[in-house]
Amino acid sequence: MTKVDVLLGLQWGDEGKGKIVDVLTPNYDVIARFQGGPNAGHTLEFNGMKHVLHIIPSGIFHKEKINVIGNGVIIEPCIFKQEIESLVAKGADPEKNLYISKKAHLILPSHRMLDAANEQAKGNRKIGSTLKGIGPTYTDKIARAGLRVGDILAPDFRERYELLKCQHMQTAHTLNFDLANFRLDGLTLDEYEAKWMASLDLLKRFQLINSEYFINQCLQEDKKVLAEGAQAAMLDIDFGTYPFVTSSSCVAAGVCSGLGVAPSKVGRIFGIAKAYCTRVGAGPFPTELFDETGKLLCENGHEYGSTTGRPRRCGWIDLPALRYACMLDGVTDLIITKPDVMNDFDEIKMCTAYEIEGKVTNELPFEYNTLEIHPQYTTYKGWKQSLAGITKYEDLPQIMKDYILSLEEQVGVHISAVSTSPDRKDVLFR
Repeated sequence: MTKVDVLLGLQWGDEGKGKIVDVLTPNYDVIARFQGGPNAGHTLEFNGMKHVLHIIPSGIFHKEKINVIGNGVIIEPCIFKQEIESLVAKGADPEKNLYISKKAHLILPSHRMLDAANEQAKGNRKIGSTLKGIGPTYTDKIARAGLRVGDILAPDFRERYELLKCQHMQTAHTLNFDLANFRLDGLTLDEYEAKWMASLDLLKRFQLINSEYFINQCLQEDKKVLAEGAQAAMLDIDFGTYPFVTSSSCVAAGVCSGLGVAPSKVGRIFGIAKAYCTRVGAGPFPTELFDETGKLLCENGHEYGSTTGRPRRCGWIDLPALRYACMLDGVTDLIITKPDVMNDFDEIKMCTAYEIEGKVTNELPFEYNTLEIHPQYTTYKGWKQSLAGITKYEDLPQIMKDYILSLEEQVGVHISAVSTSPDRKDVLFR
């Protein structure tokens, strides 16, 4: 029996997971998303085309491969419809190779309203939500009040929908939320709800499956499955920089609950990390740069959120956090992306440890959000040349290969590939 391989982010998201999934897809039969929702933004670039996926797995452009939205994912039908229409316009035929778990939960319009209400109520303590309804939907899931994809086929679906919506409206009222002026994509809540209901017709056209049986049957038949994660370890609900985190389990353990596979059926774990760090929204970021170097990382890396459009905060790579993520995920293969963003840098730095209250440590403290953390840096010479046109790892500048080797030694995980541009063809395997 084959095992499920897993691909995960190791920082605060935006590491280039979608591109690497797309590159690895020819080696697999099934690509399955196991958590997150439309707060994700996985960007693919090939043949001069750029495409951003939010809910749909990143193997969707490979027509011969099956893509599965697992039970741990949450789906917003309007956003799903937009995503499908965009795929069709670019030549994909997702109705033929996209399967959806009946147990995946639905994001209601009122979930998105609650997201905005909760964020507003936090005032200066906002967490930087994408306002896609992620938190309230997972809250209802845990509270055993949510609606799932399979429920749209039930005769009493509308009745159950109205009951949940009523509960949301009562909560918004207690938060003194200004519903009269609230808009979703420029529409009132009622107008958006009508659009949302119409989107369910498209959802019903797809193959709605019991994905846990499907995935395990694929493994029994020795089909190769790649599980695609969204967000990243430092945004994990349990192990991330809480409360500045997402609402799902972004680490390897989330694969088991998000797809319905046993831990013994998990194989290789691909961890994706940028050669520097970025973060969107609020929360701690010890290596963040507020100088011209930080601005240059943002500009050279085109660091703007693919879901929110917000500029990303940028800083040097953080090895204590990266080692922590590799430990949690059990990473077997580390893949480094975007070193080309630093092609022109005279110097490149790595944070190799933290100094906290006069003591040097490699561990992330519980009080990560409140303690004053002083990164301890090691400085490396920049390679000062373009990486364009290089097709083999061996042909990379020696200075850069020395940097990669040092990174590998300090993290303690084999670096199996380096991505040197946004295009799928520029992934150099070692």
